[in-house]
Amino acid sequence: MIVDLAKFPSFTEKAKHFASAHRISCILDSNAYADAYSKFELTIAIGAADLIEAKNFDEVASFLSQHQNKWIFGGFSYDLKNSLENVRSLNPDYVQFPEAFFFVPQHLLIFKNDVAEIVSENAETLFNSINNLTLDSRTVHESVEVKQRFDKATYINTVNQIKAEIARGNIYESNFCMEFYAEKASISPYHVYLKLNQASPTPFSAFLSWNDKYLLCASPERFVAKRAKKLISQPIKGTIKRGLNEQEDLELALRLQNSVKEQQENVMIVDLVRNDLTRSAQRGTVQVEELFGVYRFKQVQHLISTITCIKNPQLTNIEVIKNIFPMGSMTGAPKIKAMELMDHFEKTKRGMYSGAFGYFSPDGDFDFNVVIRSILYNRTNRYLSFQVGSAITFYAQAQQEYEECLLKAKAILEVLT
Repeated sequence: MIVDLAKFPSFTEKAKHFASAHRISCILDSNAYADAYSKFELTIAIGAADLIEAKNFDEVASFLSQHQNKWIFGGFSYDLKNSLENVRSLNPDYVQFPEAFFFVPQHLLIFKNDVAEIVSENAETLFNSINNLTLDSRTVHESVEVKQRFDKATYINTVNQIKAEIARGNIYESNFCMEFYAEKASISPYHVYLKLNQASPTPFSAFLSWNDKYLLCASPERFVAKRAKKLISQPIKGTIKRGLNEQEDLELALRLQNSVKEQQENVMIVDLVRNDLTRSAQRGTVQVEELFGVYRFKQVQHLISTITCIKNPQLTNIEVIKNIFPMGSMTGAPKIKAMELMDHFEKTKRGMYSGAFGYFSPDGDFDFNVVIRSILYNRTNRYLSFQVGSAITFYAQAQQEYEECLLKAKAILEVLT
């Protein structure tokens, strides 16, 4: 069923609200960012015809094989790394998302070019249920007491310890993360997501309801996508604030693009991603399509590079994702040692933070973001969490890294307090 959005101008917002009330649902919203690799502007998946909570990639692969030629939505927790490499995390996990989780939706809505396609056995009934919904115009005020796992002095001391590991030659870059959290938090997850998406609209925004657990995501970063025979990864490394006007924006962008430190961070991860993609590529096809591209978002500007290759046809989609997981922009390099050290220095299990969320489509493609700039919420134990991180290199200044973390946390803190 096709819905002409010009005739039903409130249908999009009603559909989002309708989906958010279901125990299993998700919203993927590009916020109208131009993207050469996007399949849609917005998609909404409602209800689960089938689902899985998995502990490893093989279980996910089995689920995918049972549901070929279907849309499948879900995510991979960062801690799936422990099933791939000889690493582990003994840190506490208060949100408790599954290590991996996927579902085949009962209903799917795909928005593109001012129309919505409803894919459902009961498309007309679903349309009427959504269209007859009355939107609540009341403003919902959410306020929770947010705390930090690291105070400033402890953070700076830890960064200096990481730099000592770099000086010893154990690693040459890491992504060090710290948690902000709230206990006894009572929020309306969808209303918080709306506020977050308004404060920080990004091309890989997502809302997920998974029973009593919620992901409210304002991610600007693509982890990996497949389009026909092509694989695409777009790591972010390099951050600077937005200017107060166009001239200051341009000056800051130029400073970011010409920063030796930021270039160093970015090129290290580009090399890591090139190496990871090589494991899934046809020989000689890995290339850097764009290096040090400056992209503007509402809160920050980022350096983003694009690495592509032609997929080895003998590999499955899950094998491709395993070969590049977890994403280099959130680990550091060398990857395994960096993951091991960050598990030691960080105080909280990352869980879904710095994992990936997205979809597999019926044509064999897929697209997953990097779960950053995101709120995780467990309604049952009323625990709310979000984490931020930055790249630590030999030349990193601990004070500046701390300030970068606060800049990345700014939009979420404004939404929650």
